[in-house]
Amino acid sequence: MELELEKLTLPSDNERPFVIAGPCSAETEEQVMTTAKDLAAKGCHMFRAGVWKPRTKPGGFEGNGEKALPWMKQVKEETGMLVATEVATPEHVELALKYGIDILWVGARTTANPFAMQALADSLKGVDVPVFVKNPVNPDLELWIGAMERINQAGIKKMAAIHRGFSSYDKKIYRNMPMWQIPIELHRRIPDLPIICDPSHIGGRRELVAPICQQAMDLGFDGLIVESHCNPDCAWSDAKQQVTPDVLDYILSLLVVRSETTTTESITQLRHQIDELDNQLMDLLSRRMRVCREIGQYKKEHNMTILQTARYTEILEKRGAQGSLCGMDSDFVAQVFEKIHEESVRQQMEIINK
Repeated sequence: MELELEKLTLPSDNERPFVIAGPCSAETEEQVMTTAKDLAAKGCHMFRAGVWKPRTKPGGFEGNGEKALPWMKQVKEETGMLVATEVATPEHVELALKYGIDILWVGARTTANPFAMQALADSLKGVDVPVFVKNPVNPDLELWIGAMERINQAGIKKMAAIHRGFSSYDKKIYRNMPMWQIPIELHRRIPDLPIICDPSHIGGRRELVAPICQQAMDLGFDGLIVESHCNPDCAWSDAKQQVTPDVLDYILSLLVVRSETTTTESITQLRHQIDELDNQLMDLLSRRMRVCREIGQYKKEHNMTILQTARYTEILEKRGAQGSLCGMDSDFVAQVFEKIHEESVRQQMEIINK
């Protein structure tokens, strides 16, 4: 089915995109107000803070709950910014609306659960509030669209999608792999749905926020949701991926915002494709090395030598032939796999000599 959408007006200016910014979690009244006032002074359009925080494991800070909602109301009254927070249950929805929260967003863990999404949808019937839906933790476009359909069927027509990347088991550059092709396909299928990028959760490290923001702008995203804290190093959650309002202001000042899109693919777009493919190569190499380490453990347990000459020769010959079939020089491919094999041997040696 198609989503029945009303135009969602996202405040922005000519030089900067629409931005939602604020700390990962609302920790204290002082932290919330200090951060909000600093962001408002920098021209931020909307303030975000987690009132309820879903944590991977028990024992971490899970938010202040209703206690923090008056702080959000105070931000709205004193700065004029709109305020947004995450909801995961019907009770969250009821309390957020009671305290005048302007925009609700649904987190990745909730999006992945159709029962939870239906419960939220039922609680939103008869309510006129914009709802933003983050992608599920796994790269499942149909699940993402299905979650939005449930909210839309409840009568919510002012909606947006938030792209926060997708979880992966292996070690990687990003906290969550961006997999840009998925939000691109979402835009192709639902062109009127605004898509907002969450560089904080994609990168997982503050030094990655700026380049991911630019990538999102180059790909035509409608806005950004960025975690910003008055003292990031002391944050109670996700400290490594938060930036100060001053740093965020600097990042935004450097952004190149594309005012037009063209039907022909520019060199910038082609370079982004290269970047995405390189990221996928890094992810595949990381997974390959994990398997190599498991082989190293097997060799250790069975008293086998690391170097298996016949297997090494087989790899080089096969990959060289495959390279030729794919239009690449066989010697080039062999050299690439020689380096890969060299790193595999090094990692297996570490395991065997432990």
